[in-house]
Amino acid sequence: MLDKNGIAKRIAREVKDGFYVNLGIGIPTLVANYVRDDIEVEFQSENGVLGMGPFPFEGEEDADLINAGKQTITTLKGASFFDSAMSFSMIRGQHVDLTILGAMEVAENGDIANWKIPGKMVKGMGGAMDLVASAENIIVAMMHTNREGESKLLKRCTLPLTGVGCVTKIVTNLAVLEVTKNGFKLLERAPGVSVEEIKNATEGALEIPDEVPEMVLN
Repeated sequence: MLDKNGIAKRIAREVKDGFYVNLGIGIPTLVANYVRDDIEVEFQSENGVLGMGPFPFEGEEDADLINAGKQTITTLKGASFFDSAMSFSMIRGQHVDLTILGAMEVAENGDIANWKIPGKMVKGMGGAMDLVASAENIIVAMMHTNREGESKLLKRCTLPLTGVGCVTKIVTNLAVLEVTKNGFKLLERAPGVSVEEIKNATEGALEIPDEVPEMVLN
């Protein structure tokens, strides 16, 4: 199965030349490290940055350059900085081609829960709800199961929803899945992972084609 960097590598293959991409907190922030060098991509962060690059090397961090998760970042030539009003105008105006988010749960109909666990203190939902309400192409990066081994790909989400019927594709440490009208469709499996393992780790409805290829990460 994949680690977090492996998930990010696979999602990076979904990023196309000329895309404007919003990266959510967590695994999605790693995607910028693995995008092909021969394409031009603009990474947007909701705190007001367009033109993010990969993470800086140790010792080269600039505390004034951060993403929405308060991680230090680099910027590419031509990057721009702006206020939150401008940033959310980009998001709400549907000027972002691809949104990559983390999640705690995803339902078979594309619902996503990624902002709150009841009983735990949160500062707010951030930009998550604006992103899922405005984006038409949402890929979720997540672990397939929780620490107890229970599925996070469910028939129905149990946590407070961030968005309804909005997720298009999911990349986990076990598989790549598409959300369809019939539930999850298995597209690829992680290297060394069997279809049976994925089936056992998925609570929601799962369509399994006759041939399920292994992921290509390079």
